[in-house]
Amino acid sequence: MNAGIDLQGTFIQSVKDLGIPAGAAKAIWMPLPMILMLIGATVGVLVATWLERKISAAAQQRIGPEYQGPFGLLVPVADGLKLIFKEDIVPAQADRWLFTLGPVIVVIPVFLSFLIVPFGENIVITNVGMGVFLWIALSSIQPIGLLMAGYASNNKYALLGGLRAAAQSISYEIPLALSVLAIAMMSNSLSTVDIVNQQSNFGILGWNIWRQPLGFIIFWIAALAECERLPFDLPEAEEELVAGYQTEYSGMKFGLFYLGSYINLILSSLLVAILYLGGWHFPIPVSLISSLLGVSETDPVLQVVTASLGITMTVLKAYLLVFLAILIRWTVPRVRIDQLLDLGWKFLLPVGLVNLLLTAALKLAFPVAFGG
Repeated sequence: MNAGIDLQGTFIQSVKDLGIPAGAAKAIWMPLPMILMLIGATVGVLVATWLERKISAAAQQRIGPEYQGPFGLLVPVADGLKLIFKEDIVPAQADRWLFTLGPVIVVIPVFLSFLIVPFGENIVITNVGMGVFLWIALSSIQPIGLLMAGYASNNKYALLGGLRAAAQSISYEIPLALSVLAIAMMSNSLSTVDIVNQQSNFGILGWNIWRQPLGFIIFWIAALAECERLPFDLPEAEEELVAGYQTEYSGMKFGLFYLGSYINLILSSLLVAILYLGGWHFPIPVSLISSLLGVSETDPVLQVVTASLGITMTVLKAYLLVFLAILIRWTVPRVRIDQLLDLGWKFLLPVGLVNLLLTAALKLAFPVAFGG
């Protein structure tokens, strides 16, 4: 398979050609993808918050923001500036250190999870062999920050919100891990790059969503619950718990919770696109397009076009899922806490186990189609 354009190798070779040693060239390269990741994730949050307003307005037959910049595009910037300049208040009886660490622990693991998201064969910060389960391990840290924030606030509503967040996360992490395990079984790898490459042979027909429809549904429901999106926003149910674990927060600390929530939504959408929707691959195989055009797959121009198309496809698939998540928020009512836990433990967990067993059986029966 053509590996496509190698940004890291090309950059390091170009720097070495200037007379800089190989070690120094690698050191210069290392911070660049991380800075791009931080910028990309932050811009993604701004776009998601703007989409939230526009889609919710359309769902309710309203106009939505339109005066702050063209089409209201500067509304997220205004939100960020407002939160930065708001007074940061810490309750008198709160645990100051835990109160401050809570939002930080919520946000950092989500940013770190972007390290394993590939936008192309070589357009990934770290191609970790255990990439998907590294994301699951990092996402399991987030409820600790939520529980810490709720406990440190010295507020019974905040504490209940933190406890709900922890219970919700534990309930839905297990079905989510089972659906990922089925994908790993078919792909014979936990690397996100390998999982995407395994879906590349037959265009849209090779995507995992056709072989894992149950896994796709389980993963998407569990991802919405992990992001605390409606109908699973029980930890911050305004009618019952004021604002849950966020009740006593203000200023940028309050903003960090929403930043983590929206980044987590984008990250989950990217991972659904990678695991089930072919990642950076176009619905029509590039090899077929290149053969029809009579162009070699190793042609530099085609490689640049393919890499650009790969980034576009990954982002487009992810934002289609973000659109779906926002639409669900404004069309589905919130569930009760007992319904939420019942769905996780009594329905998704057994269905996830059945899906895993079916995948194992199909892998043995049809090894060509299921990665035997």
